[in-house]
Amino acid sequence: MSSLSLHAAGPLRLGVNIDHVATIRNARGGTHPDPVRAARIAHEAGADGITAHLREDRRHISDDDIRRLKETLEPPLNLEMAATDEMLDIALRNIPNACCLVPERREEVTTEGGLDVVGSHNTLKPYIRQIKDGSIRVSLFIDVNETQIQASAELGADIVELHTGPYCHAVNDGNTARIETELTRLAEASTLAHGLGLEVHAGHGLTFESVAAVAALPEMVELNIGHYLVGEAIFGGLHSTVQRMRSLMDRAREDASGIKTA
Repeated sequence: MSSLSLHAAGPLRLGVNIDHVATIRNARGGTHPDPVRAARIAHEAGADGITAHLREDRRHISDDDIRRLKETLEPPLNLEMAATDEMLDIALRNIPNACCLVPERREEVTTEGGLDVVGSHNTLKPYIRQIKDGSIRVSLFIDVNETQIQASAELGADIVELHTGPYCHAVNDGNTARIETELTRLAEASTLAHGLGLEVHAGHGLTFESVAAVAALPEMVELNIGHYLVGEAIFGGLHSTVQRMRSLMDRAREDASGIKTA
């Protein structure tokens, strides 16, 4: 991956998505397990920020979760949301550190692809403007695609979060050729986005086995990881699971840059 030699990699943040702690809670109702408590544990274990997706059908995170996360949590909150009037009102009422706009379809199990920024330009523009006017950073979750990255920059987004699903599927399948192809695409997309003045994040499907190569990309500033961490926490506890992911990310960044992480 020739892009790794372009410049030394800087610090890399870990955002922990606590959606599926709420999924477990909602399976039986009540208040346990509490996603806010999970967020605190994740932060103590090395997470730099907390991500929560408030879906229109409220299948996991609730409005009250967002309120409590914003009011009681020390690390910054990244609110994942669809570009709708309802979600805009909630964002402007709670003022998270960032809003990550994502596509949303009620029939999907999880977010299945990136936002079509090119095709939704006129729809997204007023939402991005109002979110930024509310002193909230705007992130767009997109597929690894040059035209989507360029459109994100033209719309004034602060951040793009690159969809790592295809790369992670290749890792899970052990498809070496596909892994290399997807990593090259991620590296080239990161370089392009960085050159356009966008902060580069990535996420979706990252695991202990797949995180290092993405963490090593020098333009990468933040990785957002959720379902895998919550799943692994069943076996090893949330604190140690987040701690291990943090360690793998830091080691990959150190190896790429030759600079020790604090």
